[in-house]
Amino acid sequence: MESVVKLQYSLCKIAHTSWSFKHSNTNLLFPKTQTPKPSTTTTLSLCHAHFFSPSPLPPHKTSSSTKHTTLHVEPSHEYHKLRALLDILMEKDCCPLQLLRDDGDWTIDQFWAVIRFLIHASRPKEILQLFDIWRNIEKSRINEFNYSKIIGLLVEEDLIEEAVVCFQDMKSLGLGLSVELYNTIIHGLSRNGNFVDAVHFLNEMKEMNLAPDADTYDGLIEAYGKYKMYDEMGMCLKKMRLNGCSPDYITYNLLIREFAHGGLLNRMERVYQSMVSRRMDLQVPTLIAMLEVYAKFGILEKMEIFYRRVLNSRAILKEDLIKKVAEVYIENYMFSKLENLGVDLSPRFGQTDLVWCLRLLSHAGLLSRRGMNSIILEMEEKSVPWNATVANIMMLAYLKMKDFTRLRSLFSQSLTRGVDPDIITFGILFDANRIGYDGSATLNTWRKHGILYKAVEMNTDPLVITTFGKGHFLRNCEAAYSSFEPEVREKKTWTYQDLIDSVFKDNQC
Repeated sequence: MESVVKLQYSLCKIAHTSWSFKHSNTNLLFPKTQTPKPSTTTTLSLCHAHFFSPSPLPPHKTSSSTKHTTLHVEPSHEYHKLRALLDILMEKDCCPLQLLRDDGDWTIDQFWAVIRFLIHASRPKEILQLFDIWRNIEKSRINEFNYSKIIGLLVEEDLIEEAVVCFQDMKSLGLGLSVELYNTIIHGLSRNGNFVDAVHFLNEMKEMNLAPDADTYDGLIEAYGKYKMYDEMGMCLKKMRLNGCSPDYITYNLLIREFAHGGLLNRMERVYQSMVSRRMDLQVPTLIAMLEVYAKFGILEKMEIFYRRVLNSRAILKEDLIKKVAEVYIENYMFSKLENLGVDLSPRFGQTDLVWCLRLLSHAGLLSRRGMNSIILEMEEKSVPWNATVANIMMLAYLKMKDFTRLRSLFSQSLTRGVDPDIITFGILFDANRIGYDGSATLNTWRKHGILYKAVEMNTDPLVITTFGKGHFLRNCEAAYSSFEPEVREKKTWTYQDLIDSVFKDNQC
């Protein structure tokens, strides 16, 4: 009979491995959908740590009783046995199946430790074979608890066919089936696009007198959204209601997110209005999804409403989304909003390159010398170095103002501050030449520094191009580059001199 002693060492690291055992307090095999809702592995991910965590021993008493001595020694013995087993598994070409046969049996802790090892070693396909051998050594192991854990693990590792085989085996053995277990199978199948089998198991639930819950349908809705099957999402919602299962706020949030990701504004807003009428709360990921779609379509007023709601939620915005919001402001010539955006983000992100870019662009877009100088002064006070974005923002503004004195000074300062010109800087120089600026000295300086023979780089934030446009030289560079055959474009390492020669060869500038 296997030992029932559990490891006391809940955080012990195994030698020569990059993973460790961690104790989890959860006692749930299949937790309900949480807030925010996880992906279609809802019934799996939160129980993963529990599968492999040894249960702690009861607290020791301070007496020197025999029982105390036994409990003190046994965990150490079990720990060393487990460590020895894992050391063997780390050996090259070690086969866990053969090792189990050689050992005769493993304790519960040993078995789940080996399972965890197989996951970290990217060998999950061996799990089911190992479980089949281990469970048959002691028939009491053939129970709902162990099967449920194995099925959940297989689905989490995307071994859906193996999970279904294990599930069917459970049925043939007459073991009890739960709504949570059916959810695991349905979500795993639908996540992989196998909706026919997923619906089959959904119907089977009803035949087994197991009522699908909101989590059942939520997993299906999320999977339909993943595969852009938006009509099926609506049908799933109708079926949910017909079967007496009321959509909850998680379901509505999920619908909004999926419609938002698909760019289906009308459907998204209808669901949102239903939520408002039911006084349901929007989850933070839902607020972000709505902000994204309004920014994507340039719907300024609604974008600003949801930007404020996201900001008040203290959510962390991704840089791509911040740039989408900024682009909407730029396209609507609302440059002062960029300063507000930078100030809003500064407490959460710190003084990042993007924050300085937004704040400097705010004044550059308005061609405000005083505003740009104030930002540069603030950067100097905080010892923030220049980069290509900072230098090019100012040069583009002064180019637009035809202030050649400041432009010449900035060309010189950039090199002094260790900022090499990129393709945008070259574009500024040649565009300035077209309107009367003499850039020969600057070009010669770059040539002496070997910059003309370096590979072409674009180190300027794309928001700068959105604000000022590409310019004459850059557009001609693109035209010259695209005129070459694809093989030539791919094989050749393009330098700045190559581009200049290609553009001026046909007197395009």
